[in-house]
Amino acid sequence: MTTTPFSLSVVIPVYNEEPNVAVLAKKVHDALSAFGRTYEIILVDDGSRDASWERLCEAARMYPHFRLIRFRRNFGQTAAMSAGIDAAKHDVIVTLDADLQNDPADIPLLLAEMERNDYAVVSGWRKDRKDPFINRRLPSILANGLISRITGVHLHDYGCTLKAYRRNVLQGVRLYGEMHRFIPALCSWVGGEIAEVVVSHHPRVAGKSKYGIGRTFRVILDLFTVKFLLRFTGGPMQLFGKIAFLFGGGAAIMLLIVLLERLFGSGGAEHLYLIKRPFWVITPFMLLAFCMQFISMGLLAEVQIRTYHESQDKRIYAIRETFESPPA
Repeated sequence: MTTTPFSLSVVIPVYNEEPNVAVLAKKVHDALSAFGRTYEIILVDDGSRDASWERLCEAARMYPHFRLIRFRRNFGQTAAMSAGIDAAKHDVIVTLDADLQNDPADIPLLLAEMERNDYAVVSGWRKDRKDPFINRRLPSILANGLISRITGVHLHDYGCTLKAYRRNVLQGVRLYGEMHRFIPALCSWVGGEIAEVVVSHHPRVAGKSKYGIGRTFRVILDLFTVKFLLRFTGGPMQLFGKIAFLFGGGAAIMLLIVLLERLFGSGGAEHLYLIKRPFWVITPFMLLAFCMQFISMGLLAEVQIRTYHESQDKRIYAIRETFESPPA
């Protein structure tokens, strides 16, 4: 069990969050300055197109312990988290969204649970989530169930960015593609114990959400990669997977037509496609074969990309500039 207090690095990806930066900076500063721990706040501007960087610099001049990283372009949330984690200096790394829906005041709850039971990862659970049901909560429920089942790491809320990780566990995890949502499962693979803590959640009051029901499709594709990596050892799978789903979708539609014809066909037209047009049986199975072929190609490409990055220590982001708060 740990006997000394953790020092803390908070990593916050920022993309087009100009209206929220000032309030975010104050809330994080207030939460951590009153916590009584050594800390740093790392905000990564993921190529924002608004004035987020200028607002971040203003906040860093106003509050101590702020460290800013600015990307040359938008590389995605996984890359932003990876850059923040690479730059972090302290014992525990906490990740947090910049949209103010997570409450920085909940960070001590995660650390208390980590210290009490010596967990490697403590994940936030937005039990009372303040998001629309159809396009946010429903896809999240489906995705959480699917991810838990496939990875074997059962969490209620994989999508909650508010999580605490021991630095020494994260050092064994490499992030590529869109893998940030699977960090707990990857940490479990390297031997870390995981817990959940209920955290508060607030509706978005400013800025535009970057999430939606379309992300569920990307989660399904990424799950192939995660399952493969967890079992046998970012994102060509995104390209090959989309092609595979096109073939698989076409096969499913054709098989559905054949099934409906068989069930509801009548008179002389009964079994028309099955008997007189074998094309409708042969083609969907051929498309399914193409689907599996492209998924296999995607998995092989993911392994090659992983080898490329790790053998050359190639990073998945490019930093334009950095900025730090003046000494207190």
